[in-house]
Amino acid sequence: MKFGVIVFPGSNCDQDMIGALRNDLHQEVIELWHKDHDLSMFTEEDCIVLPGGFSYGDYLRCGAIARFSPMMQETIKFAQRGGKVFGVCNGFQILCEAGLLPGVLLKNANQQFVCKNVYITGKENKALKIPIAHGEGRFHADEKTLQELEQNDQIIYRYCDQHGEVNDASNPNGTLKNIAGICNKNRNVFGMMPHPERACSGKLANQDGKTVFNSLFLQNVSSNILA
Repeated sequence: MKFGVIVFPGSNCDQDMIGALRNDLHQEVIELWHKDHDLSMFTEEDCIVLPGGFSYGDYLRCGAIARFSPMMQETIKFAQRGGKVFGVCNGFQILCEAGLLPGVLLKNANQQFVCKNVYITGKENKALKIPIAHGEGRFHADEKTLQELEQNDQIIYRYCDQHGEVNDASNPNGTLKNIAGICNKNRNVFGMMPHPERACSGKLANQDGKTVFNSLFLQNVSSNILA
């Protein structure tokens, strides 16, 4: 499995993502420039990653300009063919702007940038400590969309406390239903606000991010990535 990491003007987490995938998870990584439009080296078994940052300066809305970049046009086609796509933070915002994921990311309820460790829970059924760093991370969608996300099991992560309990006190940004990450109906496009790439190194005394990558993409890869 290969990972392609798109670099936009204003990306500031691309090297974090590349380092985590290449050095901590021992995966093959190819850097992709936003103006390029060739994904012929990737198959549907591979994954294109949209990292965090402030693509194109976050002018207009977060991700609104990046959505029209040449590489994103190819990424949309790649996802429509069944290829895996993963967006983190600004990448999640871009995926929503591109229509690859439902909903929208709004300004945090407290109107402030939030940067800290939080806990999230998903199908692993345990609390994972993962950093967040965003000003527009409040997921919002209409009631019909929220019902569909619930019914189709598309909510992949929710904010929780250190014991894995999902409650209002553990919600860092006012997101609906404590949503931290979702996927599309076909389960090949994933987006989340927390940064798992920042929790993959023993030097940081936190490797919970490896569990996220393993759960979403690397189930069939040797378990030594979790060592």
